[in-house]
Amino acid sequence: MPSVDMPLEKLKQYQGMTPRPDDFNAYWERALKQMHAIDSDINLEAADFQVPFAECNHLYFSGTGGSRVHAKYLKPKTSRTEKHPAVLIFHGYTGRSPEWSSLLNWVAAGYSVFAMDSRGQGGLSNNTEAVTGTTWSGHIIRGLSDGPDKLLFRNIFLDTAQLARIAMGMDEVDADRVGCLGGSQGGALTLACASLEPRIKKAAPTYPFLCDYKRVWQMDLGENAYKELFYYFRAFDPTHEREDEIFRTLGYIDLQNMVPWIKAEVLMATGLIDEICPASTQFAAYNKITSKKEVVIYPDFGHENLPGFDSRVYRFMMGL
Repeated sequence: MPSVDMPLEKLKQYQGMTPRPDDFNAYWERALKQMHAIDSDINLEAADFQVPFAECNHLYFSGTGGSRVHAKYLKPKTSRTEKHPAVLIFHGYTGRSPEWSSLLNWVAAGYSVFAMDSRGQGGLSNNTEAVTGTTWSGHIIRGLSDGPDKLLFRNIFLDTAQLARIAMGMDEVDADRVGCLGGSQGGALTLACASLEPRIKKAAPTYPFLCDYKRVWQMDLGENAYKELFYYFRAFDPTHEREDEIFRTLGYIDLQNMVPWIKAEVLMATGLIDEICPASTQFAAYNKITSKKEVVIYPDFGHENLPGFDSRVYRFMMGL
């Protein structure tokens, strides 16, 4: 079986190597308390894109640190009074939410859709927090020089949970039938959302990013999506005197440490020759999920389109 990583038998047992900080639970309890105390200050603006069977809106809310976060919000135009399910969709690293037209399949099935733009990336969300050190490249290392509370992905993870809470509060949405999905960074944010919002019913991450940073470093794959790790050491710790401290701090935003909180049913897909998000890093998270779960293995595929999986996710979410 092709592989650039461990044999499949070992992948199914692997538990990760990035350390879990001793105060990890307290850190995220404090972060969630901060998020819940925020006035979301929700604003809806009708989108230029409209179709006869869907209402399409720009949704803005205030997140932690004062940033305004944007999501595309689509809902069916219907006279029915009963509540219906919803899906939250998260995009890949540096990207933006999908085109309006590509979200209509969910609306046609009777679902509301919330597609978030990650702050400071390619969409309409902004990021207003100032940090020490580099702002040149990379959100994993953004804020790393200022300590755990300044990590940018701390705020992005909280944005996913806050969006879920907003979606569940919409008049038309059944809060007990909300799912989330995405690939790569979107897969990571899917895991983060389901970890931080226990009411999420179903989660479908595809080759999730942001798992087991030290394993990526060990495999000498500090390039592509993880190139910023290589850059950070070269710029700020060239002799690795702070290596343990750096990986410990990154442990606060390492999803393998968070996913045991997931209560949702999980459907994941992994390519065994993935050199962007190595299979072992994905399994480090998957193996710690204790809720009902399934992983679909693509032996001959890497970080690319996985034939048939999008359709499988669609059917999976139809069970909401």
